[in-house]
Amino acid sequence: MNVRELILDMLLQMEAAGTYSNLLIRDVLDKHDYMEGKEKAFLKRVTEGTVERGIQLDYVLNHYSKVPVKKMKPLIRCLLRMSVYQLLFMDGIPDAAVCNEAVKLAGKRKFGQLKGFVNGVLRNIAREKGRLEKIYPDREKEPLAYLSVAYSMPDYLVSMWLGEYGPERTERMLQAMLSVHPVTVRLRQDTGEAEPESGGPAGTEKAMLLQRIREAGVEVQPHPYLNYAYSLTHLEGMRHVPGFEEGLFTVQDVSSMLAVECAGIRQGDFVLDICAAPGGKGTHAAERLRGTGRVLCRDVSAEKAALIRENAERLGLKNLETEVFDGRAYDRSLQEKADVVLADLPCSGLGILGKKRDIKYHVTPESLRELPGLQKELLEAAWRYVKPNGALIYTTCTIHRAENEEICRWFLENHPFEAESIDGFLEKVPEKATAKDGYLQLLPGIHETDGFFIARFVRREQGK
Repeated sequence: MNVRELILDMLLQMEAAGTYSNLLIRDVLDKHDYMEGKEKAFLKRVTEGTVERGIQLDYVLNHYSKVPVKKMKPLIRCLLRMSVYQLLFMDGIPDAAVCNEAVKLAGKRKFGQLKGFVNGVLRNIAREKGRLEKIYPDREKEPLAYLSVAYSMPDYLVSMWLGEYGPERTERMLQAMLSVHPVTVRLRQDTGEAEPESGGPAGTEKAMLLQRIREAGVEVQPHPYLNYAYSLTHLEGMRHVPGFEEGLFTVQDVSSMLAVECAGIRQGDFVLDICAAPGGKGTHAAERLRGTGRVLCRDVSAEKAALIRENAERLGLKNLETEVFDGRAYDRSLQEKADVVLADLPCSGLGILGKKRDIKYHVTPESLRELPGLQKELLEAAWRYVKPNGALIYTTCTIHRAENEEICRWFLENHPFEAESIDGFLEKVPEKATAKDGYLQLLPGIHETDGFFIARFVRREQGK
């Protein structure tokens, strides 16, 4: 089975079973680990790109095909989508090769009678591909439809963001969601704080680690917001990167690191992370404690708890415990025990569409209306664990006001907490006007992070 046939089968499985592309790509690459690096990169690029650009690809196909995309045979539909993606977005592949391979694959999969149809549609698109904008909705007359097609985003999401953020910011966000997203990592505390030029032992260890990673062919760039955060590109798999198995760093987006910075964790604190998997913020908090205090990470399933435990063990953290616990339930034994509660709650995930490309097809207007109810239910239990003068850090990886600013307003109106400025924790972060009010909405294309929301609430002393 060649690479294109693998891609076709993956797309068919995603369409039939609703399997998420990142999970399926991981499983297929593990199963076919013998493939060369170029083949793996091609498989990943075409599969992810076909999913990500689905709305745009279907729009183009519907213009050039007499048979609407929805009425095509599933195999032909997926074959045309992946082929059009290659024609439009992969300049290194000759158009003739894309068309010929698609025709061969149609015949191999028992659709010989449709080889002429496949060939005709693809060759027409190949001839016109430099002028496709002429078939798109008019940007001036139909701005919503244009943005939906050009950036392959469901129109109801574009409409929502236009209302919340305006046209300029919305288009910057949409552009960023389609850009290349490097992997960001957090260096372990004892290697991450000192800079190499400082001459100290930690700086030397940090410089040596970064050099090892670069020598393995991985491009490494420091992140502008935090001196222990780095962006990695040109890597085949994290487990092959020097230092990962040794626990010298872990994968975590900078937005998540900033949330822990905003917690203001001090040595000796008890930190409770109520929805902790995969453990980025919990392990970060444990490192902040420098071996003192205690971090308790909870999540709803044994599988998620095991993932947190695996990361903690790899990082060598002795002050982190894991438990299986449904955050909606109230645990009276922890009432007013926590100095910091981290509440990174289930959300629509609209801030990470650039990394998890399928989310935009699974989220619905109905699910967006339901999520704030779940978030309120979790917060009703979580706030009781916070000591007087302790902090609750509320975070989501979405850019939806009903799940963010509106939840903050509800929480402060109904609970004994006050918003506290996070401005001082975010010195290098630009465009943070609301940080003094205790919250910040990070936006893709505006900030150099995922779309992410951070709010800091401090519990009032009893009697106030």
